[in-house]
Amino acid sequence: MAKLPVEKMRELERRFAEIEARMSAGPAADVYVKLASEYSELQPVVTKIRAYEKAVAELADIEAMLADRATDKEMRDLAEMEKPEVEERIEALEEEIQILLLPKDAADEKSAILEIRAGTGGSEAALFAGDLFRMYERYAAAKGWRVEVLSASEGEAGGYKEIIATVSGRGVFSRLKFESGVHRVQRVPETEASGRIHTSAATVAVLPEAEEIDIEIRPEDIRIDTMRSSGAGGQHVNTTDSAVRITHLPTGIVVTSSEKSQHQNRAKAMQVLRSRLFDMERQRADSERSADRKSQVGSGDRSERIRTYNFPQGRLTDHRINLTLYKLDRMMEGEIDEVVDALLADHQASQLALLGERQN
Repeated sequence: MAKLPVEKMRELERRFAEIEARMSAGPAADVYVKLASEYSELQPVVTKIRAYEKAVAELADIEAMLADRATDKEMRDLAEMEKPEVEERIEALEEEIQILLLPKDAADEKSAILEIRAGTGGSEAALFAGDLFRMYERYAAAKGWRVEVLSASEGEAGGYKEIIATVSGRGVFSRLKFESGVHRVQRVPETEASGRIHTSAATVAVLPEAEEIDIEIRPEDIRIDTMRSSGAGGQHVNTTDSAVRITHLPTGIVVTSSEKSQHQNRAKAMQVLRSRLFDMERQRADSERSADRKSQVGSGDRSERIRTYNFPQGRLTDHRINLTLYKLDRMMEGEIDEVVDALLADHQASQLALLGERQN
């Protein structure tokens, strides 16, 4: 068990057993909810730890049997056959437990605010922003998450100049957080008569949704203005003075919402403002904590070109991990798990490498 932090594993097992006992004792409802949440977080790692300990004990029995001269040939042959399989199982469990014990991002279990803005490329960039939003919308639907548009400014030829939405569900941020950055598209626009391939871009930002307890906004730090909605028309634009613009004076962050009612708009704009301030605080803390994050996937740099979507060749390339897939049509239908899983695996590998460096 040299590779793994034995004391930490035993402490987790002790805590898990304590939670089980307290839940069985029938505590008050609010206490039970908190215990159940911690129980569900600990259960995967404790299950692996117990499987690991069982496999280690099994290997010890096999080695004792092989070392015992009194063991008959048939039992010795059987033990020699089983030993490699048990050793392989132990190695796999060690890797799984190491990953489960990596420091958790406190925001991983949160819902997210998804912001997509058209970049260079005019109308084609707005169309691409719309395509990206539909891709994430379909991905969310497949995961059972709920998407709600907070504000949208439609492009003249379709798509969006900007669209902001909440994606609600457990663990949303952990799956989408590496999507932040510049997404580039190469394709022939519908308006291009000569068939020339154009390059356009859209910027994606994924922020963990912040609760009021996560970030405090003082009334004197904000200015709230109401105004008439404007835009290219469509379902997200109205003609009443219900649109709300909130300015956070200390940071200069401006958030607008132009949905159906002024009351709803104020609540939605505050929701986005809280998340942006929470994200700023997270970014600042991360920068102070470690320079290592510059080498990791998902540094949060919104200006970083992270991915290219090449439609003529049906190719998607994620530049951070040098991953190229010729499944662009399926990706645009929301089937992006293969990319998300690869990004998560790369991030975990970076964390494990850093952990190894510190231990050495």
